[in-house]
Amino acid sequence: MRRDFNEYVNIDLTGKTALVTGSAQGIGLEIVRQLAASGARAVVNGRSQERVDAAIAEVGLQNGSVIGVAADVSTAEGVELLRAQLPEVDILVNNLGIFGAAPAREITDEQWRNYFEVNVLSAVRLIREYLPGMIDTGWGRIIQIASDSAIVIPQEMIHYGVSKTALLGVTRGFAKDAAGSGVTVNSVIAGPTHTAGVEDFVYQLVDKSLPWDEAQREVHRWPPPRQVLRFAPMAGTWTRSCPSPVGLSAEQHKGPLPDVIPEAALSVSDGLVDAADVLATGGRGVPHLWAGVVHRVLAGAQPSVVAVVAP
Repeated sequence: MRRDFNEYVNIDLTGKTALVTGSAQGIGLEIVRQLAASGARAVVNGRSQERVDAAIAEVGLQNGSVIGVAADVSTAEGVELLRAQLPEVDILVNNLGIFGAAPAREITDEQWRNYFEVNVLSAVRLIREYLPGMIDTGWGRIIQIASDSAIVIPQEMIHYGVSKTALLGVTRGFAKDAAGSGVTVNSVIAGPTHTAGVEDFVYQLVDKSLPWDEAQREVHRWPPPRQVLRFAPMAGTWTRSCPSPVGLSAEQHKGPLPDVIPEAALSVSDGLVDAADVLATGGRGVPHLWAGVVHRVLAGAQPSVVAVVAP
């Protein structure tokens, strides 16, 4: 059952314009839904007008408003087209991304370039376009939807993992550039999430005749990445580590999902947290989970807080 994260975070985005790229379905669409529910003028983005219109219809009426802009923001031309229709935004969520399996030694130069164009340069171009206006007004939120594959590179899709690692670097670099301006720049590192795109990916790896529940179980039999598990020795806990000049120390707590991003990490007012990692365990992700995490970050995360959340 979908839960409205406004139940946990009272955030009023009335008067704010929020752009979510690649938001005609999946995680992006759920983020749009939450932003609109908080009063924002939320912008659905996709490559075709037909898909954008369908997404707007699916969201329905909210407290705010939902509009759409069809543009392929994986290209410089598409970014220019979008900017012409949407000159300024207060909130930018770089959700657009592609993924897929390929043998490591068979990934071509063209495939590598394509993954970086879509997963990295789309975010860079949009940040360059919209960050100056945010700084001028003294307020803005930029969030990249990254992946746990950025931390533990999957053997079956190293091009995807490397592109997401690069995206974390983009976040931290622009966070430092914007520090002190009232604009925050963050990443949310999502784990496996049940979307149509993930279903397609799973069936690249297992027997296509398997029902979805069995296909998931087959994938889950694979050894989990130990580099991630070492952060979370007990299911149902979250762990935060903040190597920081402002004195935030590592903490570990048990608690429900709404507490997955600790308030301490969200309330740094002056210092720059260069790395703050949050890991949630205890269940597979669904799109509205990550929308809720974005919602928490919008409530006030400071520059370069990187929220790492993986089931």
